[in-house]
Amino acid sequence: MKKIGEILVEQGKLSARDVERALLAQNEMGEKFGQVLIKLGLVSELDFASALAEQHEIPLVLSSDYPTEAIQVDKISLDFLLSNMAVPISVSDKEICFSAAAPQDPFLSKALNMALGGALKLKLVLGLETDINKALQMYAREEVDEVDSEDIADRFAGQSDDEFIEHLKDLASEAPVIRLVNQIIHRAVDMGASDIHIEPFEESLHLRYRVDGVLQDYPDPPILSLAPAIASRVKLLSHMNIAEQRLPQDGRIMTRVKGHELDLRVSTIPTVHGESVVMRVLDRGSIRLSLTDMGFSEDTLQRYQSLLARPHGVLLVTGPTGSGKTTTLYASLSSIDADALKIITVEDPVEYQLQGVNQIQVQAQIELTFARALRAILRQDPDIIMIGEMRDTETAQIGVQSALTGHLVLSTLHTNTAAGAITRLEDMGVERYLINSSVNGVLAQRLVRTLCKTCREPYQLTPHEIRKHGLERFLLKDTRTIFSARGCAECINTGYLGRTSIHELFLLDDVMQRAVMEGSDATTLHAIAREQGMITLFEDGLRKVVTGQTSLEEVLRVTQDQIEVDQLTSDEDLAKISSASI
Repeated sequence: MKKIGEILVEQGKLSARDVERALLAQNEMGEKFGQVLIKLGLVSELDFASALAEQHEIPLVLSSDYPTEAIQVDKISLDFLLSNMAVPISVSDKEICFSAAAPQDPFLSKALNMALGGALKLKLVLGLETDINKALQMYAREEVDEVDSEDIADRFAGQSDDEFIEHLKDLASEAPVIRLVNQIIHRAVDMGASDIHIEPFEESLHLRYRVDGVLQDYPDPPILSLAPAIASRVKLLSHMNIAEQRLPQDGRIMTRVKGHELDLRVSTIPTVHGESVVMRVLDRGSIRLSLTDMGFSEDTLQRYQSLLARPHGVLLVTGPTGSGKTTTLYASLSSIDADALKIITVEDPVEYQLQGVNQIQVQAQIELTFARALRAILRQDPDIIMIGEMRDTETAQIGVQSALTGHLVLSTLHTNTAAGAITRLEDMGVERYLINSSVNGVLAQRLVRTLCKTCREPYQLTPHEIRKHGLERFLLKDTRTIFSARGCAECINTGYLGRTSIHELFLLDDVMQRAVMEGSDATTLHAIAREQGMITLFEDGLRKVVTGQTSLEEVLRVTQDQIEVDQLTSDEDLAKISSASI
């Protein structure tokens, strides 16, 4: 039997070099070869399925071959179908046909034959995972519809608080609600979502997923009357108090979905129409803690690694919530030899566990705060300290003092620009002379969506657009072509698939230290840094636009506030600042 890679090469879908790259990536990611190819954007799901069908000589069915109504099969549960990515698509008096993502799996055929008991002949065909998922969602909706909304209302009418809570527990433990919540979580994995939002409103229940940083409505959410049962089911899973519906609560769910180890951070808040639930999805298996995978431009990466190599000082990563700051710090720690150095982190929460690194979870309920943990850490003889976030004066001052006593301190800070971190530290009570003595550099970061390689389309820039956005210095000679988003089934019609980072690295050299001591504000520091050769977030985004990684519209969306800062420091302003600082 030919290998799947050989078939794809013969079909012209891959090169031999692509197969080698995918095999290397497979060793790192620990996933199936086909999943790696699709995630890397080397082939589409349909291309891979076609090759798999040829390899095993199994028919391939597409979405048009699926029935419009669910085919119910006794003795085969929806949970089994979800776990094995299989769905019945046709049945007759003698034969039943299942579409499966892995029809060649002998376990699947044995299990189905046992369930059918020989009553029908079994036929297995190959289907796309996306098509199978859509069909299974239809099955799940039909099961949930069996729970009548009026029946739910009747059950809760005229009950005491204790009876209401008991009935909520009973409802949350019923099979349709359990399957619905499982399906919501499964769908998040399929979509690559980072957050799940379940929000009750006056007339409907909204179900939304954040994919690549953008919220997307799910077109067919559950019925509104199921909102209390869904919230209760999630609270049971995350070990919250199901009886408390008047106060915000936080919890955590550890689960395994389709081979993925998921860590769900759950938050509930009371609203006028019921409890709003948000689940942050952390896929432990998909995280790639390597600086080379963080989207760094080559020159920025070299300078950032030189800062990591310094024996002491403070290195800050800044940006808004959800901009990948913590992931960059984890990748930074992973690049350091933990066997030769003592590394301790203080985090809230500990998102990923790192080999050879001592990680401390902040616990406010027992007064284990950032500041208290940091004071204890200094007696542990560390070489490198990572602080999850400098969020108050005491933490910032201890971090700076740690850097002055010979430790390398890594931390995050919530500021819009890299230069803004300097004034933010000053606002937190750190003197400017201490900032100059301790801070080595500041990395500002944002995440931009990357274009779907299947459907992206070339776009010819006009001379006016090139001048307006400052693209002249990044475009190759006589080149005006960039790419824009279009949308296809593979990227859920968004035109984007995955995200990468753009960076702005602010270094405290002699010129910058002089400006800090003179009391310069963030805008002036930003202008001086640009004069010293700093590539801004917007400019780094433009470099990725020119190489076809993302679109101009996406960079403009993410860096709109930064463009305004850059416009405040035009060439004339830079000249004035330069002459004033000499």
